[in-house]
Parts: sequence; C-alpha cells; structure tokens
Amino acid sequence: MTSSEAADPARSRRRVTNEIKESLRALSIQLSLLNHQVGAHAGLKDVDLSCLDLINRHGPLSPTALARRAGLHPATITGILDRLQRAGWVTRDRDPEASDRRAVIVRANRERNAELFELYGGMSSKMDEICEQYGDHDLDLLADFLRRTTDAGQDATGDLARRSS
Repeated sequence: MTSSEAADPARSRRRVTNEIKESLRALSIQLSLLNHQVGAHAGLKDVDLSCLDLINRHGPLSPTALARRAGLHPATITGILDRLQRAGWVTRDRDPEASDRRAVIVRANRERNAELFELYGGMSSKMDEICEQYGDHDLDLLADFLRRTTDAGQDATGDLARRSS
C-alpha cells in the first residue's frame, strides 16, 4: 500500500476491488483455456462441454431448462444434445412426470464422467494444494465470495440473454 493509499482508504479499497476484478477476468480466461483443452481431449466443443457440465450439476434437465440455464436458443440446444447423445455423454428419456408425452429429460451418462475427472485432475490437485494453505474461516469467506460472484455472473448472463431475445 502506498502512503497516499494509507491516507485515503477509499482509494485503497478501489485499488483492491479493481485487482479482484482483474484477477477474476484472468481466472475466467485461464479456465476457458483449460476447458477448451479438456474439451479437445474429450472430443467436445466448448459449448457442448459447458452444457454437459450444466447437466451434470443440475440435471436431469429438460432441453428447455438447459437452454434457460445456458442462455442459449432452444434450437441451438437441440444440436448440442444431438452431438452429446451421439458421443454417449447424455441420454434423452421420456419425462414420466410431464403431461406432454413428447417431453424429454436429459441425463448425463455418469460412466463417462471419469474421463472428465481425469482431464481435470491436475487442476483439482492444484486447487487442493492452494486450499490447504488457508484456514477454515478464510475458506468459508472465499467460498461465500465465489458463490456470490457466480450468482452475479448468472444474473448478468440472464440479463444479456433476455436482451437478445
């Protein structure tokens, strides 16, 4: 901290806030590059990998719910699901709870997830090493910050998706 920042706490806070935003942008880029490499090794397009991750995290999902979560047009989701199903990453089953007999639900094929876990293994190990350096209180604080940042990103994504609809 510079002496002028010590004299002006608001300036110091702006600097740190900007550092956090820049670090999040750098992290976003690095994770995109990692995801691109994982997708290439798994034979998946970037958007297909993202949708597969959404299905794994929040599924089973209807194609409409997946389109909403991904911020993509339903026709785009159809093409993505066709590719994922052909490659054995997902199955589409009739939704037994839907009143429309044509309704389907998309499920990830859990057996294939081992491939992704292996590809992300290096990053996961490095994250474990980093987290070991923090105390429980710090980890709780970081987890809260990341959850809230993710929520903010989800809101911003939804806003942009609605703007283009």
